[in-house]
Amino acid sequence: MTVRCYAAPMEGLTGAVFRRVHHRFFPGVDKYFMPFLSPGKEHHFQKRDLRELAPEQNAGLPAVPQLLTRSPEDFLWCAHALADLGYQEVNLNLGCPSGTVTAKGKGSGLLRDLGELERFLDDVFAGAEVAVSVKTRIGWRDPAEFGPLLALLSRYPMAELTVHPRVREEFYRGGAHLETFQQAVEIWRGPLCYNGDLTAPGEVSALTERFPGLEALMAGRGLAGDPALFRKVQGGPAAGRQELRDYHQALYEGYAEAFQNRRAAMMRMKELWSYLIFLFDGGERHAKALRKANDPAAFLDAAAAIFRDLPLREDSAGGWRDRPLF
Repeated sequence: MTVRCYAAPMEGLTGAVFRRVHHRFFPGVDKYFMPFLSPGKEHHFQKRDLRELAPEQNAGLPAVPQLLTRSPEDFLWCAHALADLGYQEVNLNLGCPSGTVTAKGKGSGLLRDLGELERFLDDVFAGAEVAVSVKTRIGWRDPAEFGPLLALLSRYPMAELTVHPRVREEFYRGGAHLETFQQAVEIWRGPLCYNGDLTAPGEVSALTERFPGLEALMAGRGLAGDPALFRKVQGGPAAGRQELRDYHQALYEGYAEAFQNRRAAMMRMKELWSYLIFLFDGGERHAKALRKANDPAAFLDAAAAIFRDLPLREDSAGGWRDRPLF
């Protein structure tokens, strides 16, 4: 069975420029989940939101907006407005662990009170005129919370469920709770997607061998660190040196055009390099040069040295988890 491959939303990284350039160089992503929108009570899109959502920004892309809210009224307004823009699916964020988000009862903050979550979902699924999928963690404090949460989610006709098998208080630390994810494999009757710690084809193979009925998987940091990850999962080649150089240049120029500012483009690319650097052997010294670059010319020189001098690794192996260089 072919597993569907999804790009996870990453605030500040997987915007429209990234989606378009990545799709051009490394096709094969079945869905790009967009960094979350947080609809307010004013019920109108900000200009920056419209720049991301405009159909021409996502032409030819399988893009899915993600919504972050605790208000069913705001969710339904936004879902309807997105349907008017041509989107056929919206994704509910029940996973964001950020303290500023959860303090407002949004993201994984909704997992603290299943009664409130039930009332929210009742209203959302009663009024939604577009397909609604959900991305969730397994609980707030304890993996044992996942059983009751899964029972609740199972009551609703969602388009797909994506599970990141950590609780909110773990953020992205420690290993994923695969034994807890097993509950979803056994109980969930709709489309199911796994998210978390996928950085190499071998990890994907181990996951699909353990869960042979798994239909979809999602990677965020793994795809930022190795843009050819899903191509390799599907039996294709690793990214070549010139291919990565061209991809990098296209991203930089895309950001420069979108921001009308090459320094802002440089800062966005530095964020990407905090993951991409681990695809190169011996990147520690070069990472320092990238970090210290104060102008676009110095930054591009430092990036050129990496592409010229450093051998490529087979995969990034999630190096940013244990030895962040940025």
